[in-house]
Amino acid sequence: MNIYAIVLAAGKGTRMKSNLPKVAHVVLYKPMIKHICDELKKMETSETIAVIGHGKEVIRKIMKDEVSYVEQNEQLGTGHAVKMTAPILEDKEGITLVINGDAPLLRKETLEALIQVHQENKNQATLLTAHCDTSKSFGRILRNAQGDVDAIIEVKDASSEQLAITEMNTGIYCFDNLLLFEALKQVTNDNAQKEYYITDVVKILNQMGKKVGSCVISDFDEVGGINDRVELAKAQKKLQLRVNHELLLNGVTILDPENTYIARDVEIGQDTIIEPGCIIKGNSVIGQNCHIGPYCEFDNVIIKDNVEIKFSVLSDSVIESGVDIGPYARLRKDCHILENVHMGNFVEMKNTTFGVGSKCAHLSYIGDAVVGKDVNIGCGTITSNYDGKNKFKTIIKDNVFVGCNSNLVAPVTLESGAYVAAGSTITETVPEDAFAIARERQVTKEEYAKVLKEKRERK
Repeated sequence: MNIYAIVLAAGKGTRMKSNLPKVAHVVLYKPMIKHICDELKKMETSETIAVIGHGKEVIRKIMKDEVSYVEQNEQLGTGHAVKMTAPILEDKEGITLVINGDAPLLRKETLEALIQVHQENKNQATLLTAHCDTSKSFGRILRNAQGDVDAIIEVKDASSEQLAITEMNTGIYCFDNLLLFEALKQVTNDNAQKEYYITDVVKILNQMGKKVGSCVISDFDEVGGINDRVELAKAQKKLQLRVNHELLLNGVTILDPENTYIARDVEIGQDTIIEPGCIIKGNSVIGQNCHIGPYCEFDNVIIKDNVEIKFSVLSDSVIESGVDIGPYARLRKDCHILENVHMGNFVEMKNTTFGVGSKCAHLSYIGDAVVGKDVNIGCGTITSNYDGKNKFKTIIKDNVFVGCNSNLVAPVTLESGAYVAAGSTITETVPEDAFAIARERQVTKEEYAKVLKEKRERK
């Protein structure tokens, strides 16, 4: 069975008060539309189509070639938006999901349950519904004598008796694809707003003698739309706590779930401890028995088992087992920190492989470097890797000792066992087991401190 998905993403979202299209706003480090499309990707849909309009280039930039696109340049209602996909979908057999693009908490499990109900009950259309407080202004579900969905009545058109109905439309649907487009041809804009509504398809299918059912879910928050910044903040908090709850149940210790922000796609192993104030995002993976935080920020990092990191910022890097990092360290793009490394306070690395058992304890910058095993980098050492136009590589081989306050001017190589004296500026290869010292000889002038003092006092 082919499964297609249409994601409605053409609206501006006026109440967001933003130049961004509504579905491009971020919830827990990911744009709303990407949350939805990533869940659809997990389901391996045959094709996912985003209906775009306002801010269409922004959405194309977010989603790239992960989905197909159709444009709705005039926003004439949800039915009109779905109809824009006809050139791609109308002749295809299968089922089609229609999803509002502002439901970032939606899970693939919910969509799979919707499809299961649709197939098991041999429906031609199935609505995702939820029981809500009657103060909410969502369309009410009207049922016929057989218990099937007869119609959706909008709040503005509902009687007082209908307004008391608690089952409401979430705006997410599952249709027989061929029947969907057949019914769309009969949808009109004969209403006050002069728009074409997808909800009219339910009435038309009933008139055609087709079966329309519903799949009722317990958590309306998962599918309720986001219309302003207040609802955006509430959705982020709900998703944050849901992610943390699932991690806690899977054996991760999160000391303060309210103040720990972990993105939806992050993986964390058992018996890892996450301290308060941490932000972990992207496709980060953290292994078992790690101790993270407090106040770390990770983005797209892979951290193996038994690692300790505190008060540090890491991105786009791999950290092997047994490493300890921080406090106040920074790893930038393309670092590979090998087993049992010590990387201490105020150390920054970029595009560097740092070898097994090596140490860089404090106040150093190591960029565009390959460092061997059991190397000691002294305090204040830097690799001078940039000449204003090009980047150059520093190679430090096994068992090298680099004294404090050394400048390694790339391109340069320190061969195995080399020793660099503190305060040196190294510009040439240091041979194996050699001692390099590159600084002016100390000059001491006896009693000259008194002369300097007298000069200062005369000014």
